[in-house]
Amino acid sequence: MTQLETAIRGGTVVTAEGMIRADVGIAGGRVVALAESLPDAARVIEADGLWVMPGGVDSHCHIEEAQPGGGANEESFVTASRAAFAGGTTSVVCFIPQWKGGGLLERLADVEARAAHAMLDHAFHQIITDPTDAVLERELPQVVAKGIRSLKAFLTYDSMHLDDGQFLKVLVAAKRHGCLVTVHCENYAAINWRIEALLAAGMTAPKYHAWARPPVVEREATHRAIALAEVVDQPIQIFHVSCVEAADEIARAQARGVKVWGETCPQYFTLTAGDMDRPGFEGAKFMCSPAPREAEEHARVWEMIRRGVLDIVSSDHCAFSFEGTAGKRQNGDASFAVIPNGIPGLTARLPLVFSEGVAKGRISPEHFVRLTATNPAKLMGLWPRKGGIHIGADADIALWDPTRRTRLTNALMQHAIDYTPYEGIEVTGWPLRLLRRGEVVMADGEVSAEPGSGRYLPRAPYPMVAPRGVVPFGFDAANA
Repeated sequence: MTQLETAIRGGTVVTAEGMIRADVGIAGGRVVALAESLPDAARVIEADGLWVMPGGVDSHCHIEEAQPGGGANEESFVTASRAAFAGGTTSVVCFIPQWKGGGLLERLADVEARAAHAMLDHAFHQIITDPTDAVLERELPQVVAKGIRSLKAFLTYDSMHLDDGQFLKVLVAAKRHGCLVTVHCENYAAINWRIEALLAAGMTAPKYHAWARPPVVEREATHRAIALAEVVDQPIQIFHVSCVEAADEIARAQARGVKVWGETCPQYFTLTAGDMDRPGFEGAKFMCSPAPREAEEHARVWEMIRRGVLDIVSSDHCAFSFEGTAGKRQNGDASFAVIPNGIPGLTARLPLVFSEGVAKGRISPEHFVRLTATNPAKLMGLWPRKGGIHIGADADIALWDPTRRTRLTNALMQHAIDYTPYEGIEVTGWPLRLLRRGEVVMADGEVSAEPGSGRYLPRAPYPMVAPRGVVPFGFDAANA
């Protein structure tokens, strides 16, 4: 046996496949042994009474994204790493922006320079907001050659919206280059129409964010995105599904054999539209898109999770402080139409899913691992290196106390943001120690990793997101 650098002894190993009492041996940053009993190693970590689970893989995070007007998102790669480690996550997939009228390569270089300070291991999605021929034919191949295998398309927002023709161009380009397409699904025109009417009626408070974006606009855009992807024969993932209406569209497509996956987030089974109707301007703290729904929607989302229609839970960490000129309040009580959308959630993701899912009996421990580590690793092309505890995997390991009760506070989040929307929620289950590639990077909430110690995770082509080879009348217009 390889000389062990670290042995984790006495814990219950939880993977996507099952639970077993086993010791875990680590060398060279990877898992090299799983056994009933392992000999002493240079370092022994006692895990009696704890669950030994894969470090979380968060496949939807906005971190230090540059803004067109200058500057970048408040959450840096250093603070995001600290927040992720505090909550049990070891790897993320975040975003490279494109601005309308601009290209891809300049932004790629900027993000690479920023991410060099990360402690997290990280991969990237490439956002496409302006799919010109020059971008798709000359620049995108260079992006893909860097190991970026997922493209992000927005069907809403003025600065990022793609119309149907542009979305088709992105789908075709992704198919030719072997990329997954991830999609924000809401109907752009319908939302803008409702916003104009609400503002004209003097309805400007944060609660009207939900009124502007009812479930029907998400359902329609989800149906349309799937239909266009089916015409092209391009696999897609629907991001941040908030309601059963959108999930039903995914389920119907999956039943037809379409390669479409659904993701949801903790805000869609913990927060409600009523949270945006809090006194004063407090409701702005809960604004994200799609909007949180009514409380009865939570049970429906969990049912779609249990069925596997929604098979990944990400944070969609898109963080803006409450105060400050770039914050949600913007030094005044702004209209809901201009309040930055997005909430912080990197730290809270795993504890909320564990507490609401495993501790309350909605899902099994194995299902928790699938939702938060294994499935995102597989869909993003990071498996088998990430997302599991098996021979050869990176030793990204979280030691969980499944019974520990913790009341969430902003201080526990360790992010750069001045609030958490989950303030005061009590969760059951908490990560006590975290290893990233065999190195202890968090113990009892104290993060010890060094900035710059994270690694970029390039992705090669992988069969999970290969087209099915099914196109209308057998005519593949994408390759004609």
